Amino acid sequence: MTVFLDFERPIAELENKIEELRHLSNNERLNIVDEVSRLQTKVERLLRQTYANLTSWQKVQVARHAERPQFLDYLSRLFQDFIPLAGDRNFAEDRAIIGGMARIAGHSVMVIGQQKGNDTESRLLHNFGMAKPEGYRKARRLMELADRFRLPVITFINTSGAYPGIDAEERGQAEAIARCLEACFKLRVPLISVVIGEGGSGGAIAIGVANTILMLEHSIYSVVSPEGCASILWRSASKAPEASEAQRLTAQDLYTLGIIDRIIPEPLGGAHRDAEMMIKDIGIAVEQSLQTLTALDGDQLRRNRRDKFLAMGKKGLT
Repeated sequence: MTVFLDFERPIAELENKIEELRHLSNNERLNIVDEVSRLQTKVERLLRQTYANLTSWQKVQVARHAERPQFLDYLSRLFQDFIPLAGDRNFAEDRAIIGGMARIAGHSVMVIGQQKGNDTESRLLHNFGMAKPEGYRKARRLMELADRFRLPVITFINTSGAYPGIDAEERGQAEAIARCLEACFKLRVPLISVVIGEGGSGGAIAIGVANTILMLEHSIYSVVSPEGCASILWRSASKAPEASEAQRLTAQDLYTLGIIDRIIPEPLGGAHRDAEMMIKDIGIAVEQSLQTLTALDGDQLRRNRRDKFLAMGKKGLT
């Protein structure tokens, strides 16, 4: 059963009506095909109107949708021969970040992704996608391993941010993220990042300093969550909708600013409405990026990545 967001209430009412009519048709054999067809057309039209005019705050809600495909969905359907690699060789295994070697489109790669979980048990297991220092140290270890064996690195970003707990700070959260950023900049292999949902704070960019940054149409990417921004500026998380507008955190804003390289369109109504199509389209985009980047040598890749991030902030501000 589809979970509807607040702004989708008129759509939900129509779809519930369609389900009621189908139920009547099955049990009372009423001929309501024409009525169902008419309502479905109306739903599609309403979806197009709604999703063509989403506010930044509504995009935040879509990016966080509970049924949105997550990293493990992409991993299981796009990659073959996945060999998980665990632990940071220092403290523990962090399940908020999952990584290992795999194959995609004929390429051997290192794939790393943030997994939030989709029910209470899995969310607790993966700590809601919020990694601790050991998660970032694991990611760094895997990236350095990929560099040694000349494997392109593909990362999937979906986190509200790094874990803010005292234990994470005691074990050097900031240092772990900084070292992860450093590892990204030093790589002499292609690095491709895909923002599949919520890209929040340093916890996201730690694995996102990439040659090519792809972003789903209704995903978000920012230095702080809208709630966090609102709490800082207005001392109230209730101002999150206003903060999201000011932050320019949508894929469309970030493409205009030159922060990301490509927006991947989502199925009508969001990625959760047709996960298979979304996964297929991301696979195509990743394959195209790999074909372009694998033609460059290590010095070019590292230089292009550095120049790309030094140039950020200069586009779209005039």
